[in-house]
Amino acid sequence: MLYFENDYSEGAAPEVMGRLLETNPVSQPGYGEDEYTLRAVSLIRKALGAPEADIFFISGGTQTNALAIGGLLRPWEGVVAAGTGHINVHEAGAVEFTGHKVMTIPGVDGKLDPEALRRYLAAFHRDPNREHMVYPGMVYISHPTEYGTLYTSGELRELAEICRLYSIPLYMDGARLAYALGAGPGPGLSEIAELCDVFYIGGTKCGALCGEALVFPKGAPEHFLTVVKQRGALLAKGRLCGAQFEALFEDGLYERLGRRTVELAMRLKDGLLSRGIELFVDSPTNQQFIVADEKLLRALDAAVRYSYWEPVGEGRHAIRLAVSWATPESSLDELFAVIDAALSEKA
Repeated sequence: MLYFENDYSEGAAPEVMGRLLETNPVSQPGYGEDEYTLRAVSLIRKALGAPEADIFFISGGTQTNALAIGGLLRPWEGVVAAGTGHINVHEAGAVEFTGHKVMTIPGVDGKLDPEALRRYLAAFHRDPNREHMVYPGMVYISHPTEYGTLYTSGELRELAEICRLYSIPLYMDGARLAYALGAGPGPGLSEIAELCDVFYIGGTKCGALCGEALVFPKGAPEHFLTVVKQRGALLAKGRLCGAQFEALFEDGLYERLGRRTVELAMRLKDGLLSRGIELFVDSPTNQQFIVADEKLLRALDAAVRYSYWEPVGEGRHAIRLAVSWATPESSLDELFAVIDAALSEKA
């Protein structure tokens, strides 16, 4: 079976696993006070150009989103996101479970449109009944988005300016941030740190065994570590995430893994397009979305693990093919062979 279902089917990049094995027998303090976590924090601060940043290592993405959003919003506030946003669609109401509403507005190819956000916030603050409503207290975006699309530097800056106009934080979900960085032009780490009030650097989907780095570039709110502990997110063995992020940021491994994966994804895209396969959305990252008819789906079902996305109509379906840091190039050749066989059967 060929695996194109997601980017977290494998364990950890060899360099990361090697670091875990190398440090495994060494006794260290707990709760993030170990030398590996402290060095990881220093390396990430340097990569961001943000020496005052506070960084918390959390085990997974859903927990990170719920912690960051639930921990920052006041009781009467909610978070604004695109309707397709991960927190709205694929996190089983984790944010709502914290007591905060996800307030959605239409997106464009998964992205939150700055003008739509501006209109939404302006309309809310003009509404004389707003005291009876949930206040928009934060803006959520993901980069890459659920559709593998990316924000430009200009779009990110415009969103940040809107948030600052209304004095609300801009939060970026960076579950696949390595692949955004690997895709080339666009906001780099230092620009993200400049424009976002809080964001996370994804590890689970980007070469780590597990773990995400939640970053407050200008410093965390008071007592945020206590909030992490209170919500069950503070690992006693903080070294588990610390050692992994130390390896990922020690010599540019994080961005190298992203570039290699995106290069492979572009080979996948080119192969699909050359065979006349229709793209559902044009993604520059490791997630590729195609439109498949019933016959192609049957052929893929027999040999390929993929993610079903949504019906397109008239017996056609959008599916996702994702590559990861661990995908061998030979898997692409085998996938193309499956597709070629299905196309030739149709002819």
